[in-house]
Amino acid sequence: MKVDVLTLFPEMFAPVTGSSILGRAGEKGLLYINLINIRDYSSDKHSKADDTPFGGGPGMVMMAQPLFDAIRSLAAPQEAGLDTPAPAGRRPAGRRMIYMSPRGRLLDAALIRELAAEEELCLLCGHYEGVDQRVLDYWQFEEVSIGDYILTGGELAAMVLIDAVARFIPEVLGSSESVEDESVYSGLLECDQYTKPRSYEGLTVPEVLTSGNHKEIALWQYENSLALTQSRRPDLLRAYLEKEPELSKAEKKILQKVVAKPPL
Repeated sequence: MKVDVLTLFPEMFAPVTGSSILGRAGEKGLLYINLINIRDYSSDKHSKADDTPFGGGPGMVMMAQPLFDAIRSLAAPQEAGLDTPAPAGRRPAGRRMIYMSPRGRLLDAALIRELAAEEELCLLCGHYEGVDQRVLDYWQFEEVSIGDYILTGGELAAMVLIDAVARFIPEVLGSSESVEDESVYSGLLECDQYTKPRSYEGLTVPEVLTSGNHKEIALWQYENSLALTQSRRPDLLRAYLEKEPELSKAEKKILQKVVAKPPL
């Protein structure tokens, strides 16, 4: 997957996208992140990329000109033309255009899977009071939010989106099962995890996890996930039950037991 990122602060990305799983994905050629500095496309001699809003009000708004030229640079010459404007609503080279915005569609599991199926994405990181609306309208940007709160800029939100989407790219993680089994994606919160030593500061690991009985371990993990989901995210449990999951007799028995208990 290729991800083009339009930003005023490209230096913010290296510590995240160049490390850990994302860094290894880049080294393997599974993920390519192309950082575009919006200021490089400003026609102003001081590389100005923002100005005061029409109609008044506090703050600054990111200007149309640097963004239009930066986006046109993403398209092949035969597609956008070097001397003629791209047609209204054009998506450069078929890319899906995403503007990180608190007023957008919430980035949830369904949208992450949807975006992971794309070959190329273009992410726009806003700043100040936002972006000139003509940019969003002309290039048909979809607005996406990572939550009901405000950040100082769209860079952190873009990193969250990249990280979440990258995990669904084949071979980025060790196993495709490790993605689907994780909290939320499976429909339930992930069960509690433990590692060595078995006992620490008087605290012990549940005995079943050290028994070697894989069937009993799986049932314990299922019951633990159900209980956690009921307690912390009853909305997820309701959605899980509505899907009528295919369960073994043992799992059905556990489900009936857990659901019969009032949430903590």
